[in-house]
Amino acid sequence: MARNVQLLVIDPQNDFCDLPVAWQPTDVLTGQRTSSPALPVAGAHADMQRLAQFIGSQGDQLDTITVTLDSHQRFDIAHPGFWQTGTGAEVAPFTPITAVQVRAGDFTPRNPATLPRTLQYLDALETQGRYTLMVWPVHCEVGSWGHGIHADVLAAFGVWQLRRQRAVRNVFKGTNPWTEHYSAIEAEVPDADDESTALNTALLQSLGQADVLLIAGEASSHCVRSTTEHIVQHLPRLLPGWQASRIVLLTDGMSPVGGFEAQHRAFLDAMRTAGAQLANMNEIRL
Repeated sequence: MARNVQLLVIDPQNDFCDLPVAWQPTDVLTGQRTSSPALPVAGAHADMQRLAQFIGSQGDQLDTITVTLDSHQRFDIAHPGFWQTGTGAEVAPFTPITAVQVRAGDFTPRNPATLPRTLQYLDALETQGRYTLMVWPVHCEVGSWGHGIHADVLAAFGVWQLRRQRAVRNVFKGTNPWTEHYSAIEAEVPDADDESTALNTALLQSLGQADVLLIAGEASSHCVRSTTEHIVQHLPRLLPGWQASRIVLLTDGMSPVGGFEAQHRAFLDAMRTAGAQLANMNEIRL
């Protein structure tokens, strides 16, 4: 009986890759760099090169490839331009902000009219206990070079599509500026007025058809972690009998954000306990 083998690639985007200078775009006239990765994850470039090689060598056995794309605007509750300190100063990237700090006046939205909605979001986020709001550098801005897919992975996707005569499925997340959206399955705090932030049951149903669901991408401490956790949380309810043992985490195709290595290790340990398999890509024979 034929197996359904799917590959889920989470956010394989330029802004998350520690790309060598030669891989970064330059002005054809001046030779000056015009863009560089906004939120590079150490090891991500090598991860993506290995992933591209894996798709090239094992692609004939992959029935479906789904790629998620972090997709933000400059105005975003998790970007510096949304915030200022209580004295009106800039808020630096990698600053965590809590509801207590906002109520104390340590941080405030630049637009005072958004304070009630901001506090409502922070309260809901903190109640879940998954994340504290982090102010990230502006990254994966829609239409930018940083939003694009790592060149080797994009090329591998293209070869696979022509060989298999089917398209890669693209899933965009993060366009709503009022909620963080690490997981491709659901925003951290869904917005009742925006369906794109709600539980993506269509994606879950599609991934649930896989007998083998291979998962890679960036970063293992955040978007890979959140997406996988949501899959394991929601699929057994949608598809009774589904088990996490169908998941294979490609551990040499993912890396954590610097400073979040403990979250990376805890994620892998939790998924192993849940029944998921962990493997390097050179160990996989489909």
